[in-house]
Amino acid sequence: MADTKKTNALQKPLTPSPELAAVVGSAQLSRGEVVSKIWDYIKKNNLQNPENKREIVADDKLKPVFSGKDKVSMFEMNKHLAQHLK
Repeated sequence: MADTKKTNALQKPLTPSPELAAVVGSAQLSRGEVVSKIWDYIKKNNLQNPENKREIVADDKLKPVFSGKDKVSMFEMNKHLAQHLK
C-alpha cells in the first residue's frame, strides 16, 4: 500500500524562479497553485487570444517565463512553468 503521507507531484511545494515569482509571488507553491495563479493573472490581464482561447499572449511579465515567446498554447504553458519551479 502506498504511503498516505506522500504528496503527489501537483501538491509538492516548489520554489518559483525569479521570473515566475514576478507573476505568482516568491512563496513556495504547489504546481497546482502556480497554474491557478497564472490563470488568475492571465484572466485579470486579458491575455487569452480572443480568437483562440487556448492561446496565451505573453505580456512583459510572462515573456521571460515563456522563454521569450510572444504567445504559447495552454498546453505548452505548463511545460514552460515546469522549467521555472525547483
